[in-house]
Amino acid sequence: MEERANSRGETRAWPAGPVLCRGCVEPLIFLANFALVLQGPVTTQYLWHRFSADLGYNGTRDRGSCTNHSVDPTAQKVETLTSHWTLYMNMGGFLVGLFSSTLLGAWSDCVGRRPLLVLASLGLLLQTVLSIFVVQLQLHVGYFVLGRILCALLGDFSGLLAAGFASVADVSSSRTRTIRMALLEACIGVAGMLASLIGGNWLQEQGYANPFWLALALLIAMTLYAAFCFGETVKEATSARLFTLRHHRSIVQLYVTQAPEKSRKHLALYSLAIFVVITVHLGAQDILTLYELSTPLCWDSRLIGYGSAAQHLPYLTSLLGLRLLQYCLADTWVAEIGLAFNIMGMVVFAFATITPLMFTGYGLLFLSLVVTPVIRAKLSRLVRESEQGALFSAVACVNGLAMLTASGIFNSLYPATLNFMKGFPFLLGAGLLFIPAVLIGILERANHCPEFQQFSQSP
Repeated sequence: MEERANSRGETRAWPAGPVLCRGCVEPLIFLANFALVLQGPVTTQYLWHRFSADLGYNGTRDRGSCTNHSVDPTAQKVETLTSHWTLYMNMGGFLVGLFSSTLLGAWSDCVGRRPLLVLASLGLLLQTVLSIFVVQLQLHVGYFVLGRILCALLGDFSGLLAAGFASVADVSSSRTRTIRMALLEACIGVAGMLASLIGGNWLQEQGYANPFWLALALLIAMTLYAAFCFGETVKEATSARLFTLRHHRSIVQLYVTQAPEKSRKHLALYSLAIFVVITVHLGAQDILTLYELSTPLCWDSRLIGYGSAAQHLPYLTSLLGLRLLQYCLADTWVAEIGLAFNIMGMVVFAFATITPLMFTGYGLLFLSLVVTPVIRAKLSRLVRESEQGALFSAVACVNGLAMLTASGIFNSLYPATLNFMKGFPFLLGAGLLFIPAVLIGILERANHCPEFQQFSQSP
């Protein structure tokens, strides 16, 4: 039996239904990210072309104009509007998600992971429905922001990830946790690559609407899987009120209550490290499509699709690299190597003015995503089994804060630096990545003793 929330925020038992396997959250993450990546570049390009049509601008689609590096005020206005509306969507999602994701993740420690997975799936589904209305009916682009807010209210993708990583922590041992979390991130990457390849070509041939319809179908399937096929990983689900401050307090207590020596300090510093890594990753992701659309690159939707696929390839190559490097190096050194490649890729992006150089930057990111599963696994070992949901809710909150910070910095800095150095935000990102590199090194040096094995319990 599982638990379902009633209208008063309490829970009652509900039938478990058919189960494929306990803790098989990978199909959910795969389908969710496939749908999101299918929509992400399409939404950016839709905004670009919508604002271009409103302002009577079509210059950058002429390849000849790409050789002209003079500043076009109309083009700058289109880029600025697109960047700012992306910021509005991300900000709306964060401000709501900051409350909901922390509440729902800690709640899942009591009632189980399935209710959160179902709610987050429904939120993504609702956001896609509103996007279809905007594209099909030419509604005001503000409805994109409304869809983002409604999605965040139900947990958003960060809530889905929180429940997913908590499920992996529930069923994995301390020894296998890093690779299991890397495998879950690899599902994100494989889905992203496939969606990028399909979306770019499909958009080129049939326009904006069809990718959203495919995303809708996938999200319906995902919601049904979460509701009826996911095997619950919380061993003893209990009744719990949803709307209570106790769930938020449990997250705060992770960082402030007494615990074995240094563990809470390590928790805070590792959280800071993953915050900076995600900020740079999401910030670069936010402006890459816009960077590629505009001069001097002037990519069409096919090239943008290939670029997005290359951007997601490190999820897979990082999994393989992590597995191989773990045979001869500690996780900390693997993370440092990943950060080094990430920094090099960002520097190449900053100076990329031709397509081959842009793809060279993507190639240098092949080990860039070994960092986050290493940090997540280290965080998971620092808390008790009963605190995994609260921990990954805190990580989801960090992820949301990173998303807002990334949008605020990169989407504001990008239009502000167009006149003197278009790639400056990437240089800033490269500089910021030295912070987690230093933090991870300091924490490893300070912690030669076994890493709090009393909390690293096998299921």
